[in-house]
Amino acid sequence: MASAPRVAMVAGETSGDLLASLLLGGLKTRWPGVASMGIGGMRMAQQGFDAWWDSEHLAVHGYSLEVVRRLAGIWRIRQQLRSRLLVQRPNVFIGIDAPDFNLGLELGLRSAGIKTVHFVCPSIWAWRPERVHKIRAAADHVLCLFPFEPALLAEHRIAATYVGHPLANVIPMQPDRAAAREALGLPLEVPVLALLPGSRRSEVAYLASVFIQAAALVKQARTAIKIVIPAVPALRQQLEQLVQACGMAEQLIIVTGRSHEVLAACDVTLIASGTATLEAALFKRPMVIAYRMHPWSWHLMRRKQLQPWVGLPNILCEDFVVPELLQDAATPRTLADAVLQWLDDPGRTRALAQRFETLHQSLQRDTARLAADAVGALLG
Repeated sequence: MASAPRVAMVAGETSGDLLASLLLGGLKTRWPGVASMGIGGMRMAQQGFDAWWDSEHLAVHGYSLEVVRRLAGIWRIRQQLRSRLLVQRPNVFIGIDAPDFNLGLELGLRSAGIKTVHFVCPSIWAWRPERVHKIRAAADHVLCLFPFEPALLAEHRIAATYVGHPLANVIPMQPDRAAAREALGLPLEVPVLALLPGSRRSEVAYLASVFIQAAALVKQARTAIKIVIPAVPALRQQLEQLVQACGMAEQLIIVTGRSHEVLAACDVTLIASGTATLEAALFKRPMVIAYRMHPWSWHLMRRKQLQPWVGLPNILCEDFVVPELLQDAATPRTLADAVLQWLDDPGRTRALAQRFETLHQSLQRDTARLAADAVGALLG
């Protein structure tokens, strides 16, 4: 394009905010005067993004039983955003993940002649394969995080580009544990357990208390251990209340944000299934993956699951390299025992780190440039 484009974007949660901010950096390098607007978070705002709504409005979890109270509000936001974009007509709309929200929006915008890009291929290789038909109708182009995805999409006549995973460039190949501990005020000589119960309110509601109770059991077995929770700013108060209710206020350290520093500093993490598990893998940290949701949501998800793994590190390694304890299996005792097994087996931890290093190398690409180039080619 001769002039800088106007780019509309929607990122629905913390991980989407990070991915979108990295893409915005690539777009700004290609087009210094690029204008961006839509729904986003703090990191996108730091790149000059004009957030008409905050991404927290879209952070939901599970199926209809849990989202019904917010569904009307989310639908209203999407309708208002669609109307506003049809009037302002950006050069391209880029939906960052959040397929339940973005694919429907992209479909309407594309039918009105606005170019659409979907960044993060929906996990049709893991569950809900029927979604591929909606992707083909909604997106002019898909930006893929994993190397096997473009060929899969090509089988369904969907244009796609592998851009690598941007986190593989953000996270160092050899994280500095000592520097991270110094920054967080943690001693070098004691073990550290990181608790990451999710970035959504509903995830915290289902997981945080179980994680905290598991941490209490770990503390009984390893009295010197330090336990740290990096809290999403909007959820810090909720976490503080849960920690207090579990009687662990004196034993847990809550920090606002700083999840990467916490992962770099820890020896093991108890973590909710999601993008954070890939971050932990890129930090080469052993982990115990857990997830809980409403029983009906769990029933529906299990029926649609195509692979034996849920956590991204296991999916990408095609093996249970780290334990997954899901739904009824995620009890304080089982979670604590799995954490202690990592702490008691340094040889297993070293072998896992080597495997995660290989994974890290496979995901390293110049994501910002490749993504911006793909958008540029679409815009001509």
